[in-house]
Amino acid sequence: MSEKREAKGVAGRGDFEPGKPPPFRIGDIRAAIPGHCWVRDPWRSMSYVLRDAVVIAALAFCAAYLDSWAFWPLYWFAQGTMFWAVFVLGHDCGHGSFSDIPWLNNVVGHLLHSSILVPYHGWRISHKTHHQNHGNVDKDESWHPLPEKVYRELNSTSKKMRFTVPFPLFAFPVYLMRRTPGREEGSHFLPSSGLFDPKDELDVVVSTTCWSAMVSLLVCLSWVYGPLPVLKLYGLPYLVFVMWLDLVTYLHHHGHSEKLPWYRGNEWSYLRGGLTTIDRDYGWINNIHHDIGTHVVHHLFPQIPHYNLIEATKAAKPVFGEFYREPEKSGPLPLHLLGVLLRSLRMDHFVSDEGDVVFYQTDPHLLSGKKHKSM
Repeated sequence: MSEKREAKGVAGRGDFEPGKPPPFRIGDIRAAIPGHCWVRDPWRSMSYVLRDAVVIAALAFCAAYLDSWAFWPLYWFAQGTMFWAVFVLGHDCGHGSFSDIPWLNNVVGHLLHSSILVPYHGWRISHKTHHQNHGNVDKDESWHPLPEKVYRELNSTSKKMRFTVPFPLFAFPVYLMRRTPGREEGSHFLPSSGLFDPKDELDVVVSTTCWSAMVSLLVCLSWVYGPLPVLKLYGLPYLVFVMWLDLVTYLHHHGHSEKLPWYRGNEWSYLRGGLTTIDRDYGWINNIHHDIGTHVVHHLFPQIPHYNLIEATKAAKPVFGEFYREPEKSGPLPLHLLGVLLRSLRMDHFVSDEGDVVFYQTDPHLLSGKKHKSM
């Protein structure tokens, strides 16, 4: 089957072929975005840090003061969501969209990411690789598809961990330690990892040291106050944060009703790869996690501050045309995305080993195995 026919076979909007080259250039999109959207205001960025810090402190105070099992579950969800918001601000520091002052980006980024057990520079560098290769089967860094040969070599436990809820929602700490299947194993904490160049050594050491300091602080607090208070105030919100991170990052690259292309070789370009990302609506959470759902423009232009992404997306949509996919509207909480996640994990298993424009395929044996177990 030719690439063109395969693209037509998965198109969901008439004759539109999602794998075809777009009729516009990245410069056309850039020109459509107002100039002020590119301005990075460090004072405004710091105001979001202050906002999140105040909310986190208030939640922790209320939880410790009330110490009620009627309040703890609400606290874990709310505080874990705030940890996720803090991650997004640190993510902006890594992209340089927080400010145009590199030392400020690095200092704030380390404070924010270390506080939630993320090695700032280690993750920043691998995330940069992801942005530079988004949509590339062979070079993308996070949530990339497995070629069929690699998929077939996975044992049943690995397949279950990758495609059965809730396991994919706890993938991030494992990714930091070991990377993902289909890539050379490497740690975000070690400068010797294949993730990094020799010039990155000092940055990685600094970030790993900051991460270790946060771990030591948590251990000391557990020694002084006992492990249970630390688990309730920090540990369980951390797990909620990890679930948010894995859910959001996965669904920005998977789960659209119209199967999206992945590329190899000369068919891949920065623009075509970026156009395979997906915007999502998170309801009330949009403002809390700094509008990270406006993902397409962010992927193409990560230097745009988060507080300008909505306006930039509105300006770019006429240029995108059919290549932009309107996100499904959410209720107050994005509960609809759980169904999207489950559907994608049932259907999006691997891509062909051959071809430069490929789409996810389904392993019927894995699917039938899940159905059999649910009977």
